[in-house]
Amino acid sequence: MHKQDEYIADAPVDEDNADDSRRALYQGDRGELPLEARRLLTHLLSGPSLDAQRHSKLWPVLLRYRELVQSRLADLFLELVLDAEAGVAFVRQADTGELDTPVLLRRSPLTFLDSVLLLYLRQALAAAELRGERAVVSVAELLDHLQLYEQSLNTDHAGFARRCQAAIEKAKKNSLLTAIKHNEGRFEISPTLKLLFGAEQVAALIRIYQQTREGGVLDLPDDEAES
Repeated sequence: MHKQDEYIADAPVDEDNADDSRRALYQGDRGELPLEARRLLTHLLSGPSLDAQRHSKLWPVLLRYRELVQSRLADLFLELVLDAEAGVAFVRQADTGELDTPVLLRRSPLTFLDSVLLLYLRQALAAAELRGERAVVSVAELLDHLQLYEQSLNTDHAGFARRCQAAIEKAKKNSLLTAIKHNEGRFEISPTLKLLFGAEQVAALIRIYQQTREGGVLDLPDDEAES
């Protein structure tokens, strides 16, 4: 390589004339997305979801850079799930079929009580939407519903109560339940559940739980169910 070529290759970029999307944000930066799009992508990857109400500054950024974000996610074998009407979005592993691909996102196993709770929240969300209302539940309501699934022969009532509380805490941690200000013990259900649970999944879970409450045999024990 000629000396002149080396000089041209190493010449610094004139940032005043460079395109904003290509401007280096820090020493050694080789990224191409603008700062706001990078922040958006980082939020989506860290999860669990993006909500138009709770993340009012990031939501318009998502709509603006949607195609670019989808491209970056696809490079990682991920896909964007977005419901513009509900104002929610999240990232999940892409269905790559027979292609052998690495799994980037961690999967959180669900206990039986976790899935019972999520189904209850999904149904409450659907009912509230039909009424044109916000889907709001109380901790007391959730605990009362979960108590229906305590086995009649169970003698460890304190242990069962702890597992019920743990299921509620997991839903809160994953932003499926959002605390309502100045209303202690009451939470709004995230519209994300509508994307996570389709009609067929809901119907299948209902059949399983009805059998359980009627005394049928459950394939997975209380602490080992996954979803």
